[in-house]
Amino acid sequence: MTNPYVPVLVLMGIGAVLALGGVAASAVIGPKRYNRAKLDAYECGIEPTPHAIGGGRFPIKYYLVAMTFIIFDIEVVFLYPWAVDFTVLATFGLVAMLSFLALITVPFVYEWRRGGFEWD
Repeated sequence: MTNPYVPVLVLMGIGAVLALGGVAASAVIGPKRYNRAKLDAYECGIEPTPHAIGGGRFPIKYYLVAMTFIIFDIEVVFLYPWAVDFTVLATFGLVAMLSFLALITVPFVYEWRRGGFEWD
């Protein structure tokens, strides 16, 4: 009798070979034309500049957008198992999901108040 994890390990091995092969192929086949703009640091669409003497302010808009996607991802990850097995979880699952949704509302309200959902 074979181990049930063998197909998973084979699939992980194939994935690793494909990933490493892609990186190696791009290093060998890809163009090697480097210029100043390509070698410059990229900071989320903001031109990299020296920091102000007093520390300066960094726009929070980028962090709010990142937090939005993280909150949506966490919400989906926790709602999927409940949606798949909600008959078995019954009342406990319903109470747990309602409390989770109540807790996840706090960052949504914070982000809404800070203007994170206004896409200018």
